[in-house]
Amino acid sequence: MIRLHHCHQTRSMRTLWLLYELEVDFDLVLYPFDDTLRTDAYRTLNPLGRVPALEIEGEVMTETGAIAEYLCEAFPDAGLGRPPGDLDRMDWLVWIHFAETITQHTAALTQQHIAIFEDSMRSPTVMKLEARRLAKCYEVIEGRLSTPVENRDYILTSGFSAADIGVGQAVYMGQHFVKLDGYPELTKWYQRITEREEFKKSLPPEDEGNRLYARDFYPPWEDPRG
Repeated sequence: MIRLHHCHQTRSMRTLWLLYELEVDFDLVLYPFDDTLRTDAYRTLNPLGRVPALEIEGEVMTETGAIAEYLCEAFPDAGLGRPPGDLDRMDWLVWIHFAETITQHTAALTQQHIAIFEDSMRSPTVMKLEARRLAKCYEVIEGRLSTPVENRDYILTSGFSAADIGVGQAVYMGQHFVKLDGYPELTKWYQRITEREEFKKSLPPEDEGNRLYARDFYPPWEDPRG
């Protein structure tokens, strides 16, 4: 039995997309992005009160990079992992976990723009710093995708993998704060992977209200106090 505990447009979307790509049966438990995650019942799954929580084989996993590694090893026929000995194994591991490097900056921006309700608690300085750091992550991806190798359509030379899913979902969150303008290879890659039906299935339904991001883009915030 596989059960994913999920909030729309959060890190758990990374695991949801991967599960759809793996074409495995699983149950989906959807939560609003609110204090529901702080209940004692949910904290038995994830003590930090965050998503994802993935129940599998009688155990619970909570870190998206570890989940990706485990699922790709558990379902190798899907070809989304790169096993030990594979030429792309090292790069696959690096990019699987680079997704979280991107997301730490997006999480800070999400907190500043969305989670904090009082203007007095927001920091334009933090927003600018985190936006610049997120842009630096885009530069790293752009550099990777600009490497002159044949058929560079995906993160790895050997083709589409869970690395594209992890990094792609992180960029999905990031582009709510830093646009992809000025990163042509990143833009083409992002458009390519988000055309996949499995990505579309991992998005909130159009009529779903429990979204983390109410807007497509959050521009730099100016302190109304001057």
